[in-house]
Amino acid sequence: MLTDPIDFEAFLLSIGKLNYAWTNTESLLIHLIAGLSGMDKEIATVVFLTLNTTRARIDMVERLAKLDRTDSAERKHILAITKRIKNQSALRNRYNHCIYAFDSDGGNPRSILMRIADRKDTLKMGQTHDLDKAAAADVETAIGELGQINRDIWMAVRDFNYPG
Repeated sequence: MLTDPIDFEAFLLSIGKLNYAWTNTESLLIHLIAGLSGMDKEIATVVFLTLNTTRARIDMVERLAKLDRTDSAERKHILAITKRIKNQSALRNRYNHCIYAFDSDGGNPRSILMRIADRKDTLKMGQTHDLDKAAAADVETAIGELGQINRDIWMAVRDFNYPG
């Protein structure tokens, strides 16, 4: 039984927009790494590309921001930005590390997370999420928030005189 149906093709296009917004915003961490470390943008790009996970890149920015030499207002501002990025990562990961399942009875498709969680004596895998209008709205909200984070990073680059 189909409840609160979505247009799956439109949903997939939204996932593409989410990926674009994510990678575009994540790439701006290069400027934060450069500014916080005193590197030029070229060297910061090498560091960024050497750190091959989003988590490692965010950790680098946060650790640089936490150095004693970083002004407390600058630290607070940068950590607030990285917190917002991390808040968006769960949704992004949900749709980038999943497979899609379709209900033979005509129900909404579902995403199935491709992750195994080791517990003490069991495995947990295949967390599912219905793809309905609420899921589509969550993706659109995330795209908007990533756009705002992007603009806020550029403002920080300007305000703290980081390499642009």
